[in-house]
Amino acid sequence: MGSFVPATDQDRKEMLSAIGINSVEDLFGQLPQEVILKEGLNLPGGMSEMEVCKKMEDIAAKNTVFPVMFRGAGAYRHYIPSIVKSVLSKETLYTAYTPYQAEISQGILQSIFEYQTMICELTGLDTANASVYDGASAAAEAVAMCRDRKKNRAFVSAAVHPQVMETIKTYCFGNGMELTVIPEKNGITDLDFLKEHLDDQAACVYIQHPNYYGSLEPAEEIGNIAREANARYIMGVNPISLGIIKTPAEYGADIAVGEGQPLGLPLAFGGPYIGFMACTKELIRKLPGRIVGETVDSNGKTGYVLTLQAREQHIRREKALSNICSNQALCALAVTVYLSAMGAEGLKQTAIQCMSKAHYMAKQLEAIGYPVVNGGEFFHEFVTTSKIPAEHVLGILEEHGILGGYPLTGERSGQILWCCTEMNAKDDIDGVIGILKEV
Repeated sequence: MGSFVPATDQDRKEMLSAIGINSVEDLFGQLPQEVILKEGLNLPGGMSEMEVCKKMEDIAAKNTVFPVMFRGAGAYRHYIPSIVKSVLSKETLYTAYTPYQAEISQGILQSIFEYQTMICELTGLDTANASVYDGASAAAEAVAMCRDRKKNRAFVSAAVHPQVMETIKTYCFGNGMELTVIPEKNGITDLDFLKEHLDDQAACVYIQHPNYYGSLEPAEEIGNIAREANARYIMGVNPISLGIIKTPAEYGADIAVGEGQPLGLPLAFGGPYIGFMACTKELIRKLPGRIVGETVDSNGKTGYVLTLQAREQHIRREKALSNICSNQALCALAVTVYLSAMGAEGLKQTAIQCMSKAHYMAKQLEAIGYPVVNGGEFFHEFVTTSKIPAEHVLGILEEHGILGGYPLTGERSGQILWCCTEMNAKDDIDGVIGILKEV
């Protein structure tokens, strides 16, 4: 198998002849001799395609891919229908990035429009953007949406994902917003603290529902508290959970955000993922990134365009609430195909399986001495204490080819965050219980 050659010897000869030079050495002859490379580069020789494939397979074999997993903590292993990969692989749709010269990319624009529509149906809110980089970016952008001259303080629950918290802190540091962390109490947001400290400077309240520990927050009550202080209410949600629990709109949220990875995207060693954002009609002009709209051309035919593009990101950047002007088009397409394939009933059944299996596993773990510490109801993640060091427990499971829960740190050191999805069979759960019984 030959190597890739951009120009043959004959090509080079013709190009040199066209400019009246006999050799490449003559072309660069005016350069000082000390800067000219006289020996070959210290690089390995080229390889054939077959050799490269073998090399990459050898490198990939060093990864450990667990056949059974009970770990989530923000990224989840769900079943992905084969049609998702089939559609994504079509070269006519294969763009990972923003469509430039957008209006000639009608197919891509329509897929984004359908994605936005589905996110609105999922969250119950009025409008959605074409996506942002990931769930943490979406959360931080949502907080920034709420800032104005009179309200510059963000209240964020301590029970959100730590990486989301760090991203929000970074944004607030950069744009000058004041950040107040609402403590957690029994694994959920401390309502007493929120009632006591929320004031007329509060721009927004952000919670995660279910939260980082898997617990369902008193979301409706938190929304009422936020509205009484005239603060915006932002909810970070697990999209799979929306198959069975209330939508953010039903809780009174102004903005809903989240990580879209559970909707048809593989774990992929950490990415690429997708952040979804939806909001009420009132906030549409503050929604960052790209928005695709449906219109009609001069011939009465349906067309798709990027709308609301005369925005600060492009024309007055120093006044911008956001500088995101891009979207994750390929990941958004995956989400769209996944939701189309699953439908409302499929999503509901997935959510039911996730929750029922998690509750079954929690009950079995408690029976062998790993009590659940969640303060209230939980979706498909839960926290237990461990009678022996968590790292030892997880190490034993790894020896059996099982990736156990996530070991928590800090004040929760010694606790384990477990996760179940529809991919965990009852035999998998019983297998874990049988192994830990002997520890």
